Amino acid sequence: MSRPPLQALLGFIAAARAGNLTRAAESMHLTVSALSHQIRTIEERLDRRLFVRGARGVKLTEHGQALYDRIAPHLEAIELALAPRRVRRDDALAVTLMPSFASSWLVPRLPRFLSAHPQLEISLQSNIDPVDFSRETAIDAGIRFGPGKWPGVEAVHLFDDWMTPTASPALIERLGRPTLATLSQFPLLGAPGGRWSEWFAKFGGKPPERFVAIFDDSENLHRAAAEGMGIVLGRVTLARPLVEAGHLVELFDERLKTEFAHYLVYPSRSRDHRGLARFRDWLLEEAATYAASDAMTPRRGGAPKKAPAKTRKAASVKRTRAVR
Repeated sequence: MSRPPLQALLGFIAAARAGNLTRAAESMHLTVSALSHQIRTIEERLDRRLFVRGARGVKLTEHGQALYDRIAPHLEAIELALAPRRVRRDDALAVTLMPSFASSWLVPRLPRFLSAHPQLEISLQSNIDPVDFSRETAIDAGIRFGPGKWPGVEAVHLFDDWMTPTASPALIERLGRPTLATLSQFPLLGAPGGRWSEWFAKFGGKPPERFVAIFDDSENLHRAAAEGMGIVLGRVTLARPLVEAGHLVELFDERLKTEFAHYLVYPSRSRDHRGLARFRDWLLEEAATYAASDAMTPRRGGAPKKAPAKTRKAASVKRTRAVR
């Protein structure tokens, strides 16, 4: 048998991590065509299909996941061995997170953590792109909204989220307050992959023929609603600060559970980081209190029973597939 196609395996790993051939090709300074050829080389060698290609990128098949699970740990070990060494500091913690989550949830609570751990220096890096811990060795952990399955990382469930129609007081004053039956007659704001159709299917009413505007960024989507542009099917966690400030109003008691949840994620090299351990424990306590609060307890729509506020969630640790 000929030698293993090592360069092609590197391309396969890059595509699996990115979930997108264009981003993977750019990271390897290749054309998409060249990367696709490398992946086909492995597929032909194994006589197995490794990826399913879709509109939003690529996903590993069962055979592709099995190959990734066998190869990725060895590649990560090589990358770590060759990476420039930095002095490990347990009193310094670098965390990447979505800008919207930072401003709406973490930053308002962070003073409590820093007050309890004044010796710990925390660096927050806002980023919407997937994080590759094997390459970004200066990052210790991340907070992401997603399925809880990412390659080569441990994922600790923090809390679920909910969606509900939300509008500005100015829009309500101008157009009146909608009912479930009349909601679609009001200006609605959309998002790629939005879930308005599921809302109407669950709670009644007819979906609109068009949206007044569509946004691909959650923070701008909620801000547009606060400016009175239209009604957003808002995520409670992102909308809450605007609701508390009086810029938005939740229109109904009904809520739709989000497809994804909030997770703390980190690579195996961060397991023994004492600063991260303190941050993780604090996050779980804050998340449990928040999940049990009135703000996160829907009164209708199949909501779970309210948990005791002081109950600490057990860490749900998983290994798996692509961090967003």
